Parts: sequence; C-alpha cells; structure tokens
Amino acid sequence: MAPRLTITILTLFPEMLEGFFTSSIMRRAVEKGTVAYNLVDFRAWATDKHKSVDDLPYGGGAGMVLTYDPLAKALEEVGAKNTRVIYPSPSGVVLNQELSYELSEEKELIFICGHYEGLDQRIIDEYVDDEISIGDYVITSGEVATMVVIDSLFRLIDGVISSESLTEESFSGGLLEYPHYTRSEPSCPKEVPHVLLSGHHEKIESWRLKERLKRTLKRRIDLLETAPLDAVSRKHLNELKEHMDKGTGNNGRDESC
Repeated sequence: MAPRLTITILTLFPEMLEGFFTSSIMRRAVEKGTVAYNLVDFRAWATDKHKSVDDLPYGGGAGMVLTYDPLAKALEEVGAKNTRVIYPSPSGVVLNQELSYELSEEKELIFICGHYEGLDQRIIDEYVDDEISIGDYVITSGEVATMVVIDSLFRLIDGVISSESLTEESFSGGLLEYPHYTRSEPSCPKEVPHVLLSGHHEKIESWRLKERLKRTLKRRIDLLETAPLDAVSRKHLNELKEHMDKGTGNNGRDESC
C-alpha cells in the first residue's frame, strides 16, 4: 500500500534529519508505512572539483548564497514541477495550525533546507510554492526549521496519533490547552484540582473548557478574536473577564512549586 504522505528533503546535511525520521512517533509512522521519506544531498549535483553549492551574491553584501544549478537539477530529479515545494524561510508566512492541517492533506511534499543567506531567488521563483516561517527570528539551519514544519503536520494524518489527543490540544478550536496533572504523588505541595478526582465527567469537561478559556485569555488573547466559541464558551469567557476586571484572578501567573 502506498504511504499516506511522502516527504522529500533537499539538504546538505542528511545526517541531521535521519534521526528525526527514525525516532519516536515519526519512526512508528514510517514503520507502519503511513509516512515515507527521501533525503537528497543536493551537493551531488555540484559540478566543480570542490562540489561547491554556494557563491557570493550579485551586488555585494555579507554572506554566501546557495547557487541555482545544483538545486535546480536536484529539484528536477525529484519531480518538483508536479509536487508542492516548501522552503522554510524567515520571509515566509508564519506557520500556524490551519496551515499545518492544509499541508497534512497533501500526498507528497518537497522541502528545501536553506543555509547561509538563503537561496538564489530564481529557485524560489521557479520551484517554490510556499515560503514558511516558524517564527519571527532567524536560525542557522534550514534542517531545524524543516523538521518543525514536518512535525507540525505529519501528526495530523489519520492514524499517526489518536484523534482524541488532537481534539483538545493547543490551537484546536482556537484555544490553548488546559493544564494536566499526573496520577503519581509528587513532592510538590500544590494539590491537584479536586474536580479531577471527582470522577464526574461533565464537571471535568466544564473545568477543562474554563481552563482553556482562562489560559487563552491571559496568554493569547488574540486567538479569541477568531475562535469559534459556542454559547456556553462565550458565557464562561464573559464570567472570566468579569473576574479579571474585579481583580479576582491570579494576574496571569500559574501556581507552581
């Protein structure tokens, strides 16, 4: 049976990515045949004796830029013209859960791992469908950014993790996740909320919803502008806002040991 998703990554450092695909949840997805991967070292398409893949930019400036020919030849070899190509870049659109869901619906994806000052713009113009940023900061390794994007999407494929785990995690339904407590008895003197010990499922679900709303209100109020809240959620949210206005909240701090 064909894999649900095939991921091809063009990289100068395939060894950085091998462990990602052979560990933890991703390893299980690969072993089950849900995900297949192909790591392509595009230095193999360099033609000079030093196998060079970078050069100085036209117009001057600091740093080196990945050159056109090795990448273009590698992209042609892996069928980039018929596949969605992603280039993780600080100049791209910021990754969010909605985009991760969209990418998880694809059957095949190609990633280009950038380095130095980036890619020759002609590669982006001719081959790249999506430039994606993992946040408003700059990192050295395109491999790290690529792993972040892939990790955000492959877990959304049916059968990779349980659907229940996806339902109430952060950003599902536009809200952050509620706090968790383990059943072990730690040395921390702070007690577990009594409702979680009650066995009353409706009360537990109500508590979890309120905690999701509380966290989102305190930490990411911007998410509430677009969150699809039902009447019950809006009622709880209004009550939380009233408590905060009266100064009865904990000023956004989590109680901890």
